[in-house]
Amino acid sequence: MKNNVSALIAGLVFGLGLTISEMINPAKVLAFLDIFGDWDPSLALVMGGALAVTALGYRLAWRQSKPFFASRFNIPGNRKIDVRLAIGAILFGIGWGLVGLCPGPAISALMIGGAPAFVFIFAMITGMGVFELFERAEKLRRPKLPLA
Repeated sequence: MKNNVSALIAGLVFGLGLTISEMINPAKVLAFLDIFGDWDPSLALVMGGALAVTALGYRLAWRQSKPFFASRFNIPGNRKIDVRLAIGAILFGIGWGLVGLCPGPAISALMIGGAPAFVFIFAMITGMGVFELFERAEKLRRPKLPLA
């Protein structure tokens, strides 16, 4: 239960920050990405502030023996940058640049973003489903190695 409450609080703070910084406004994001046009650098200040708060948060968190609401820190084991990760990052960036939304802001924008936010979320969920279908098909195609 504590994990759910802390996740809810973190999500609410994250959504509030996205809303206050206007990252849920695709026009604002696209103006930030338009460095050769009518560039709006204000989101750089938002990102700088987020990095500062995150750095401080990590320094405080790592001083603890464990998280407040969990038995241990969950750190990803895979630190390898591979082709799949690079392609995913490139596709994410292209999508962000074309639409001006990424998943977090799109979810926050559902309440005030109207049809574009719903279309984005639908497309995102559809893309995740297609990816999952390809992953399952790939697992079925891989040869099974006999157990020794």
